[in-house]
Amino acid sequence: MTKNFTALILASLLTLPLISCVTTQPRYIIDSDTYQATGKSERIKTIVLHYTVSDNERSIKLLTEGKVSAHYLILDHNDDKIYNLVPESERAWHAGDGSFAGRTILNDTSIGIEIVNAGIQPEYRGALRDGKLKYHPYEHFVAFDELQIKKVAQLVKDLTLKYDIAPKNIIGHSDLAPSRKIDPGAKFPWQQLYEQYGIGAWYDEADKRYFMAQVQVAVPTIAEIKNEFREYGYQINDTDVWDKPSRDVIYAFQLHFRPQNPTGVMDIETYAILKALNKKYAGTENFY
Repeated sequence: MTKNFTALILASLLTLPLISCVTTQPRYIIDSDTYQATGKSERIKTIVLHYTVSDNERSIKLLTEGKVSAHYLILDHNDDKIYNLVPESERAWHAGDGSFAGRTILNDTSIGIEIVNAGIQPEYRGALRDGKLKYHPYEHFVAFDELQIKKVAQLVKDLTLKYDIAPKNIIGHSDLAPSRKIDPGAKFPWQQLYEQYGIGAWYDEADKRYFMAQVQVAVPTIAEIKNEFREYGYQINDTDVWDKPSRDVIYAFQLHFRPQNPTGVMDIETYAILKALNKKYAGTENFY
């Protein structure tokens, strides 16, 4: 035991010079007041609205225990709560692959809001699937509760003011991922939110009628129409045909701005609505 004790003392003595060489660094002050940059903006640029395609219990489980998440969850029962699942300062996994307004990684710059809703009525879910996104009509979608819409209105209004979000950057999941997603669907009341609460973007009816008349005089080319989609913020290819990916964009646009008749087919009314939106929101900065 004496031998072991002696070895321990020697080991301790050998470390003394090393310890004595360590110096304590001073703590420097982080000064956030003396100088401030003007070239900056809020990190949050977009609000993305989703439906969960599930009930309350399964939605909570999926969004709190699974590989997906959202900043906020709105249930479909009568309570006075909006549930904050991810802090706004952190990144939620809600958007996935997609693009809008020139941004390709929307999770980094967006707030995700999930609303409990079944999406498509059960009797229509399997009938229109062959491995590709199908264009469900308005009647196939499930309506939202009015209380849910009131909660969405309060939350989105607060977030819009807090982060100075442009009206056209309040979008649905389908707007950023038109070949993958159709939520929040044709029965999400975008027009009601705009007219009653001043939330999001909507076109002026007079402008729509004007551009419908203009089409009778000069029919736009496919390239010109696709440029209009890009100007508004949609990602669309540059082929000279209305192929399936292009029609997916048309359908997503119609779900948002002409929900009573979403077809995936380019027509005069859809084009006129698109032109009216670009006129109204011309110069809206998408990138900074």
